[in-house]
Amino acid sequence: MTDTVSPDTSSSDTGDDGAHPRATFTSFEESTADDWAIIAPQLEITQGFVADRVIGLLRELKFDHGGFPVDRLEHSLQTATRAERDGRDDEYVFCALIHDIGDTLSPYAHPDIAAGIVKPFVSEGNHFMVKHHGEFQGYYFWHYLGMDKDARDVHRDSPYFDQTEEFCAKYDQTAFDPDYQSNPLEHYEPLIRQILRAR
Repeated sequence: MTDTVSPDTSSSDTGDDGAHPRATFTSFEESTADDWAIIAPQLEITQGFVADRVIGLLRELKFDHGGFPVDRLEHSLQTATRAERDGRDDEYVFCALIHDIGDTLSPYAHPDIAAGIVKPFVSEGNHFMVKHHGEFQGYYFWHYLGMDKDARDVHRDSPYFDQTEEFCAKYDQTAFDPDYQSNPLEHYEPLIRQILRAR
């Protein structure tokens, strides 16, 4: 496990002490090229916080089980561990780890939350897999809830249908075993930081 350091915020102080310049417009219509020259570099600074925030959100999943046999963090860790032990690459394992990160933020739209986080950093196939895993996972239980278990069929023509179907079959829908020995979150922290680093 590698040592991690929280992003240094001292150089991005946005207080009133003048340590860091700020734009002065009150609407975008009033903004200038000079304003955007100040704002644009801040994107990388903000991105530098993302890995810590994602790790924090994953930790929060520990406190909700949603009625499932394991808590939401364990499900996420188990999904990632199963994928890793099956020889999947780092990007795929990362997606497996955070596919349900939005469960406690917006249960009905949780795939979209995870998909939004991973989109700039992963392949089109892995993004599709994260974004649509909810519909594919529904194949295993939606009929018990009066819903269409075959809703995933709307994506039959996608080149990523088989990948997403396999993800749910092999890793997602199987990751509810209380006796499974998953890797701890700390095991995946370097991977999260590597993929979500500022560019």
